[in-house]
Amino acid sequence: MNTDTIGLNAGQIWQALNEAEAMGIKQLKKVTKLKDKEVFAAIGWLAREGKLMIDVDPEDPKELIITLERN
Repeated sequence: MNTDTIGLNAGQIWQALNEAEAMGIKQLKKVTKLKDKEVFAAIGWLAREGKLMIDVDPEDPKELIITLERN
């Protein structure tokens, strides 16, 4: 996996979140059909750019909820 691939995957994650407002990791994997490491690399990319908010799901503390940062 190179930076071009990670950037493309980040675009898929961003698009999915833009349409749904918020998603868990499991949902993101299902919608984008990306593997764990691809999802986490893309989330890291977007988080580094300040485009995401990451919270723990209050109903399932093992799950993260990802939303787009709306400035």
